[in-house]
Amino acid sequence: MSLTRLIFMYVLVPLILSGVVYSQKLARDEVAVLRAVAKVLQQKKWNFSVDPCDVASTVGGWRNPNAAKGFEDAVTCNCSSTMCHVTSIVLKAQNLNGSLPKEFAGLPFLQEIELSRNYLNGSIPPEWGVLPLVNVSVLGNRISGPIPKEIGNITTLTSLILELNQISGKLPQELGNLPNIQRILLSSNYLSGDIPSTFSKLTTLIDLRISDNQFTGTIPDFIQNWTNLEKLVIQASGLVGPIPNTISTLKKLTNLRISELSGPGSPFPPLQNMTSMKTLILRNCNLTGELPAYLGQITSLRLLDLSFNKLSGPIPVTYSTLSRVNIFLTSNMLSGEVPSWMVDNGDKIDLIYNNFTNDIRTAECQKKAVNMFSSTNPLVANSYSNVSCLSRYTCPKTFYGLHINCGGTELIINGTKYDADSSDRPIFYDSRNGWVSSNTGKFLDDERSPKGVTFCTNTSEIKFANPSLYTHARLSAISITYYALCLGQGSYTVNLHFAEIMFSDKETYSSLGRRFFDIYVQGKLEVKDFNIVDEEKGDGRAVVKSFPVMITDGKLEIRLFWAGKGTQATPVRGVYGALISAVSVDPNFVPPKEDSTGSGGGSSIVTLVVAVVALTVLFLVLIGSILWWRGCLKPKSQMEKDFKNLDIQISSFSLRQIKVATNNFDPANKIGEGGFGPVHKGTLTDGTVIAVKQLSSKSKQGNREFLNEIGMISALQHPHLVKLYGCCVDGDQLLLVYEYLENNSLARALFG
Repeated sequence: MSLTRLIFMYVLVPLILSGVVYSQKLARDEVAVLRAVAKVLQQKKWNFSVDPCDVASTVGGWRNPNAAKGFEDAVTCNCSSTMCHVTSIVLKAQNLNGSLPKEFAGLPFLQEIELSRNYLNGSIPPEWGVLPLVNVSVLGNRISGPIPKEIGNITTLTSLILELNQISGKLPQELGNLPNIQRILLSSNYLSGDIPSTFSKLTTLIDLRISDNQFTGTIPDFIQNWTNLEKLVIQASGLVGPIPNTISTLKKLTNLRISELSGPGSPFPPLQNMTSMKTLILRNCNLTGELPAYLGQITSLRLLDLSFNKLSGPIPVTYSTLSRVNIFLTSNMLSGEVPSWMVDNGDKIDLIYNNFTNDIRTAECQKKAVNMFSSTNPLVANSYSNVSCLSRYTCPKTFYGLHINCGGTELIINGTKYDADSSDRPIFYDSRNGWVSSNTGKFLDDERSPKGVTFCTNTSEIKFANPSLYTHARLSAISITYYALCLGQGSYTVNLHFAEIMFSDKETYSSLGRRFFDIYVQGKLEVKDFNIVDEEKGDGRAVVKSFPVMITDGKLEIRLFWAGKGTQATPVRGVYGALISAVSVDPNFVPPKEDSTGSGGGSSIVTLVVAVVALTVLFLVLIGSILWWRGCLKPKSQMEKDFKNLDIQISSFSLRQIKVATNNFDPANKIGEGGFGPVHKGTLTDGTVIAVKQLSSKSKQGNREFLNEIGMISALQHPHLVKLYGCCVDGDQLLLVYEYLENNSLARALFG
């Protein structure tokens, strides 16, 4: 082959062809559509003096090859023929303030619409149903209205991402007709109704997320058809349990997240076939029974969260293979001993609020989340009796208040010192100031930098009073709890300080976040689905929620609990959970002055306690003396025991009654002397005149004869016989009480 031909083939031909490509332009009608789209989106960067499909040009705002991840903008064309067509429009995080354009329907080759994390409003246009779309994402906008049924006509669709919007209504049954769909992400909307039965046909699904909605009904049994599913997320969806056993067919699952599932208690679902599982969350699902041993055999597992259920029994020995796994078994009814490998990995394991028997050393308890608190129902109960480290904790003094700068350093504000709370450990123990905190959970899919932090910093301008108190805040993925241990007895006001410092206050996508969590004080649910932004009612305002409490045992518990609601991916994934800026607890009384030892009134309280104890002892001694004098505490004689067992229908008199009636056996009242002892006249308190026969202690009449006489006389009833009123048996005192006969002797009255 000649040199000329070679040059022509390998140099000139490519140049000619490339010139043809570069000379190709977008179809004129599609340029007009893009102009209309730009107007609706309020996209002002596109320069129509430059061809949108000119890949050689980096000007004109049609594409930005240097855009950071998450802030992409690009218009992509297919120029395989003599004419170019728009196939993809990506405008991520561009702060667009328009709405979703129905004009996209004028781009017949459009396969991708990516408008995530903007500030777009309006509804999803049904006109999109005619397009050959493959990917649709409007995540993190202000989209409202229902999902149009026409979306079910897009047979090419593989990914539908509508998360973090305000979409409402029921899921259209037509979505079940999507033959190639792999991803449906609907979390953090206001969708309602049941999951349509037509969804049973979505056998190509790989990823389904429906958390934070208002669905009704149960998790459907037909999920068994989704055998290709790798990720299933149903957290605070509104659906009720139990988790159907048909879930066992989903062998490809690597990520299963189900939480806040109301309904009846149910045993652990059969997951033994899911050997590729990496993330398993079954939190607050009313699970009962024991932990399944087979979980220890899933070697791919990296996160296990079974917290806030009713699981019982010991931790299986097979779990020893999970030493590298983040494990949350918080708030169950687990018992037995905590394995040593769990104690050694306490920074990754949370077992608080269970019934373990280990007496873990105080140092371990202070720095690790193992057996710190015990209670069968932590969100209701407030039990410290089995807390190994707290039971041995000695208060440095009695405190009459609590002030914590959550997530920040020590501060002095208006003369009040706020304790530092800047530790990133799951357990923080401030022994000097008598309080401890517990932070439970792990932020998932975290895109923040640094990842996994449990406190945040406000980088925007702070406009409210005491801004230093709201510069930092404590953040929790599941639950954060503050415990005060040494408060003086009395009435207090708990003030919880909040400010939303993670969502922007400007009209950008980062302001669209919704944070919900529950507030518990002393185990009582005080506020459900608390939303800081809704409470602020204006930009840059702090929110203070106040709750009255009565402290009787020195203990105060404040708990913030994230129940799965709210957005999780704006401004980036990982921004969610409970958030608090400060805690202040103030007495509703004048606290006693601290003495020279700095006991804060502790010595005066001790003195009071000693005085109360002494008075109590004196009172008991006095009562005992009176009872002894009255004979109540004297040991019973054998005669008293025999008399008590005697079946007779006469009254029993006390010795004290007889002494009062006879003026203590005054000789002046003596009316005779019988064969066995003297007889005295007496008068009872009701005026009845009696004759008392007193058995002499020297008499040879024994107990049995005396009792026989009582039994015999009490059985005799005759008008001419003197009446026996009763008797008195008190120690060695034996007395008979007869009817008194005026002007006659008792002896004559008794004769015949």
